[in-house]
Amino acid sequence: MTILYPDLQDSVVATAGVYAPQHDSHLLIEAMSVAAEVAGRRVLDLCTGSGVVAIAAAQLGARSVTAFDICPNAVSCARENAATVGVAVDTRVGSWTGAVAGGPYDLVVSNPPYLPTGPDSNRERIPSAAGPARAWNAGADGRLIPDPLCDSAPQLLADGATMLIVQSEFADAQHSLGRLRHGGLRAEVMMTQLIPFGPVLNARARWMESNGMLPVGRREEELVVIRAMKS
Repeated sequence: MTILYPDLQDSVVATAGVYAPQHDSHLLIEAMSVAAEVAGRRVLDLCTGSGVVAIAAAQLGARSVTAFDICPNAVSCARENAATVGVAVDTRVGSWTGAVAGGPYDLVVSNPPYLPTGPDSNRERIPSAAGPARAWNAGADGRLIPDPLCDSAPQLLADGATMLIVQSEFADAQHSLGRLRHGGLRAEVMMTQLIPFGPVLNARARWMESNGMLPVGRREEELVVIRAMKS
C-alpha cells in the first residue's frame, strides 16, 4: 500500500489520551485518495482522533472539511495538527447526531471504534501509547459504534455522495454492508489489508479464541474499507 502523504506521519501527532495514526488511518486515507472525489467537495470526518484523515482530505483539495470527535482532547489535538500542517479543518466536539445538522456532505469518512470487547477488558495490560480504550472498544460484537454510524449514512450524505468506513473483519463487514444497503445505499468492500495483531487484539486473543471469534493460533487481522454511495 502507498501512503499518499507520508509526511503526515511526522507532522500529525497524538497527544496523551488520543488515538495515534495507525494502519487503519492510513488505509482509509489510501481509499479516500484513490476511490473518492475529494477536490472541491464538502467532507465530514467522524471519530477524527488526531485529525490525520481530515487533514489528508484538506490536502487533497476539499472545499471544506469538518471533523467530529466525542473527546474534547481529540478535538484540540486535531485542531493543533491542522494548524501545524497549514490546512483548514473545522473541528467540533460531537458525534454523527451533531454532524447531521450541518449536512449533507459530499464525502463522509470514518475510522470508528470497532473492536469486540470482552467482559474483562478493564484488566487488560495495553501500553498507553496504543491510545485510549474508547478509541477501539465497541461492545461484545464490535458493532456498538458501526451500527448507528451505518444507519446515519443516508442522512449525512447528499445525492451522489460517498461514505468510506474502515473497520476490522472481527466487527463483521457483511453486517455493515447489510445495514448500509437497508438504508438505500449501494455498498461494497473496496479495499482490504492484512496486518499483524497489535497490542489490543493480542490482549484479547484468548477471549476471542474461546468464543469462536478467532481461529486458535491466528494472530492476523484483516482491515476492511467499505464504500457506500447514495444515488
